[in-house]
Amino acid sequence: MNLPVHLKTPTRAPVYALVGNPNCGKSTLFNGLTGLKQKVGNYPGVTVERKIGTAYSQHGQPMTLIDLPGTYSLAARSPDEAVTRDVLLGSRDDTQMPDRIVCIIDASNLERNLYLVNQIFDLGRPVILVVNMMDLATAAGLQIRIDRLEKDLGIPVIAAQASKGVGLIELKLTMSRVDLPLPKHRWDVPAAISASVAELQASLQNNDGKPPLIARAEALLLLTDQNPVRVAGSQPLSDRTSVILDQWEKRWNADGTDWSGSLVAARYDAIGILTANTVLQQETHGMRQSRLDRIDGIVTHEVWGWTVLGAIMSALFLSIFTLAELPMGLIESSVSALADWVKSQMAAGELRDLITDGAIAGVGGVVIFLPQILILFFFIGLLESTGYMARAAFIMDRLMNRVGLNGKSFIPLLSSYACAIPGIMATRTIEDPKDRLVTILVAPFMSCSARLPVYLLMIAALVPSGEVPIFTKVGLMLLMYGLGTCGAFGFAWLFKRTLLRGEPPPMIMELPPYRMPRIKDVFMQMIERGSLFLKRAGTIVLAISIVLWALTAYPNAGESATPAEQVAQSFAGQAGHAIEPIIKPLGFNWEIGIGLISSFAAREVFVSATSVVFNVEEDEENTAPLLQALRSATWPDGRPLFTPLVCLTLMVFYVFAMQCISTVAVVRRETNSWRWPLFQIGYQTGFAWLLCLVIYQSGTALGF
Repeated sequence: MNLPVHLKTPTRAPVYALVGNPNCGKSTLFNGLTGLKQKVGNYPGVTVERKIGTAYSQHGQPMTLIDLPGTYSLAARSPDEAVTRDVLLGSRDDTQMPDRIVCIIDASNLERNLYLVNQIFDLGRPVILVVNMMDLATAAGLQIRIDRLEKDLGIPVIAAQASKGVGLIELKLTMSRVDLPLPKHRWDVPAAISASVAELQASLQNNDGKPPLIARAEALLLLTDQNPVRVAGSQPLSDRTSVILDQWEKRWNADGTDWSGSLVAARYDAIGILTANTVLQQETHGMRQSRLDRIDGIVTHEVWGWTVLGAIMSALFLSIFTLAELPMGLIESSVSALADWVKSQMAAGELRDLITDGAIAGVGGVVIFLPQILILFFFIGLLESTGYMARAAFIMDRLMNRVGLNGKSFIPLLSSYACAIPGIMATRTIEDPKDRLVTILVAPFMSCSARLPVYLLMIAALVPSGEVPIFTKVGLMLLMYGLGTCGAFGFAWLFKRTLLRGEPPPMIMELPPYRMPRIKDVFMQMIERGSLFLKRAGTIVLAISIVLWALTAYPNAGESATPAEQVAQSFAGQAGHAIEPIIKPLGFNWEIGIGLISSFAAREVFVSATSVVFNVEEDEENTAPLLQALRSATWPDGRPLFTPLVCLTLMVFYVFAMQCISTVAVVRRETNSWRWPLFQIGYQTGFAWLLCLVIYQSGTALGF
């Protein structure tokens, strides 16, 4: 077959699609080719959106790369898999159909990975096959005959180890070729199915306007998947094609023909012949495999697995408090020195107050927690890259089933510990629409990094004088994260038995091999997350801090008014007083109310808001630490405001309340409706208020 002219003599940058199973190293390869920053995980489903980058050939020519979501098959059963299918079929208006395809497969599991490759061959486009993770295949006692695989498939095949950059140069050289061949590997469609394929292909060509090869490929996919997923961007089938499909399915149902199973089996028959000539089994490393099996037996055990998970989480939080102490002190002293320097260089006045009490105090109050957030993301990246996260999802599957979900929902929930936004987006890997919606509704309960500054500030303020013991800090932090997790599971159980009733589907998840973590990737992820945190501090937090300062400074109460009187009579004070009757039963006063209102933009803004509100009472020539200001805050009758009970109640409120407008926007986009985000705001905030009411009133009655 002759190549299309534009592939022989390209007049524009060729467009490559990177396709592969989850956990095959596709994202690592994409990073290596383009240099773009992208999260690299070690569990299925980490890539839920396409990523586009530019790589350069050995001759300096640009090449466009589309990193598509990982999938096991083009017969899509979840929204992220549907994106891959639709881009390759040219069914999405927002993405150009790629000219060429780079298929990445796991060398240690060749047969399963080649199933997707076999489907891609049907598309009739040039393909480059990258056999990645060759080191894992060798460790498993497998020898892959790359030359034989290349001969049998008729396309370039490259052995690679993307995590170490092995094979990248060879891949770039191959991608630079103008004369890439088409695959010659063929497979036989079962005789009982072939007539239906031909009829559907003709209809897709004539009635749906599909090119011949695309029409045949889509006909095979329609017959492979009995419940094809259609998402935004997919082109609906014509009435004629739908009728043909329904007629064939009724005929096969009547005579007991398993058309979908027959097609899958035929593909695997062809793949089996291919791998029999390609993969040689050497003497296995039995001792190493036995050791890894023993480790898996512990970390996935129904008792010891939870013990390991608890120990890891305890070590994580202990590190957050101990390792971050020194850099946090340096940041705090630097912020204080900066404010004092500005005061020494500027004359007293509103502009100086805006800079010191608004911008510096507000942003500085949040930036001080950067070391702890960096440590959190470092540990998360470390656990992902070693392969442990998939084991955590496996042991959580038992618990998830009891609340009506399966282990696949745990991965988005786990991502929500970092930020609910990518966690909610990761629900696209969940096949069942009801399970996906329930996971979206409960994901914000998982304590994200934006809550961390609030928890840390309140834990530090628990003791009116002196230092909070380290194990008390760790215990309280574990309690907050545990409460959020229990809240997510509890409401998931409730929703699956009321609003979104349904049985959880069985979980099928690949446990990736254990690997030594790539420290470079872990640091890249940590720095990327830290940069996003600083960006929020330098934009959202800064803007809100300045606005909040203005709201506390105006209207001016006069020169004779004390700082406390000025705040009370300001616009911010008026807003705080307006909601005080609602929050006073929780132990919160109007000043805390200002922080609650402000933090709806972003939870960490509560810290900067309290910095602005409470620091205005300090001597203007001395910037006092926020913690000291909180410990000295009182009610009008002289009672301490931030008692241990109030600090605990406030932390619980932030565990459950929906205090993030960005999350609301993402839920609106993912559900395509305002119904669910508004419901989410109502039920989360309402439950937070009720629970805090019970905690505070009960604690007060018991004399705490």
